[in-house]
Amino acid sequence: MARVCLVGADDVELRYELVSRETAREALATYGLSEPYRNTVALETVSLGGAVALLNDLNWYLVRFAAGSFVLEPSVSDEEWLSRELAEAVRENEVDPGETGRFLKLFGVADGELLEPMYVARTGHELPDYDLHEVDDTVVVRVTEAEFGA
Repeated sequence: MARVCLVGADDVELRYELVSRETAREALATYGLSEPYRNTVALETVSLGGAVALLNDLNWYLVRFAAGSFVLEPSVSDEEWLSRELAEAVRENEVDPGETGRFLKLFGVADGELLEPMYVARTGHELPDYDLHEVDDTVVVRVTEAEFGA
């Protein structure tokens, strides 16, 4: 099972925007929706391919209402998410799953909310601490080299 997490833009209530629109609501109707962090929508799909297909189906809404979308694919990592772009590249066999862990976007989590990201490059097994704010936890998202350099 792959998990998808959609992160709402600062000025919108993501869940409301998605379920108030018929096409998005129909695309999400078969999934159990949760909110692991403030202004996020998470769900489980059957596979990485299913996750990428759902994100493609929701693209019109994601461009307008989301700040990001992540996929947690257990065959790649049990703890680190993939950016949408990296998930697509892995699905299309453009990137080997074992080669996805170098470029990272770390989000701090405080009071149930994802905070601004910090970009880091993995040089060993240990990750640097998120140091932009005092946080309760961190969320690690693997990104493509192009996303990292952007």
